[in-house]
Amino acid sequence: MTRHTVRLLPWSSPEGKPCYLIGDGTGSSHVSRVADNIESVQLDMADELLDHAADMKADEQVTDAQLRFLVDRMTESLRDVCRIAVSRGARLWAVACDGDASMRDPQG
Repeated sequence: MTRHTVRLLPWSSPEGKPCYLIGDGTGSSHVSRVADNIESVQLDMADELLDHAADMKADEQVTDAQLRFLVDRMTESLRDVCRIAVSRGARLWAVACDGDASMRDPQG
């Protein structure tokens, strides 16, 4: 019997709805590898934004427009990072449960 897993992908549909990958849990599909790469880029971008924020905080010449732009990018990045955390947390939960029906859903 094939065990199927569901993975929240790091992108949404054109309508803004979440996209999921249903697979065998090995993470070996092309779509899974693309998702891994996108998550890696998103996490790297978050690190770069943190560095940029630290630089801007130290700069007394920074403008309100520059700060608003940074906050907009950081908001987008935080949304991406939260989505990655939810996706990875769900996959960890699935591995921990590994078909054990007695395990409760962590979402309640």
